[in-house]
Amino acid sequence: MKTQVAIIGAGPAGLLLGHLLKAEGIDCVVVERQTPDYVLSRIRAGVLEQITVGLMERLGLDARLKAEGLVEEGFNLADGERLIRIDVADLTGKTVVVYGQTEITKDLMDAAPERGLQVIYGAGDVSLHDIESEAPNLTCTVEGADVRIDVRFIVGCDGFHGPSRKAIPASVAREYERDCQDFRVRPGG
Repeated sequence: MKTQVAIIGAGPAGLLLGHLLKAEGIDCVVVERQTPDYVLSRIRAGVLEQITVGLMERLGLDARLKAEGLVEEGFNLADGERLIRIDVADLTGKTVVVYGQTEITKDLMDAAPERGLQVIYGAGDVSLHDIESEAPNLTCTVEGADVRIDVRFIVGCDGFHGPSRKAIPASVAREYERDCQDFRVRPGG
């Protein structure tokens, strides 16, 4: 098999990227270790930033999101004694939408066949090869058969413990961490 981009991981990030690439005419395939039912059974976060909502609108996949999502202008923090309102709309001019990550994933999965986005579920033993070359590829097993996918690019959307992270050579790997130690809520703010 040959394609321009292989995306490892059929969660919301991998599926959204696949739809965006297809919309731009870039041939791609999404490879997922689990079954569709398993992917949908993972309960995840449910607050979407405006950029995600905008991407779903751009793709024309926002009908259910708009019908069922709850638009929020802010949120409250409480410590047992105080209630602090963070007015996101006032501070940024933007809102957030409460809509389960599982629901976004379902919307993206449901739209894949009609949009020609190929998703390979149940891919075992995913391995990345020649990732520093001009001709990377990945191999896996699907229903007991060995599969090789030759690509120009491999994108890892498979989380911390997936094969993508493990395939990055230590000589070029960089880890970044956000330290929120200095975060303070100002009195009256």
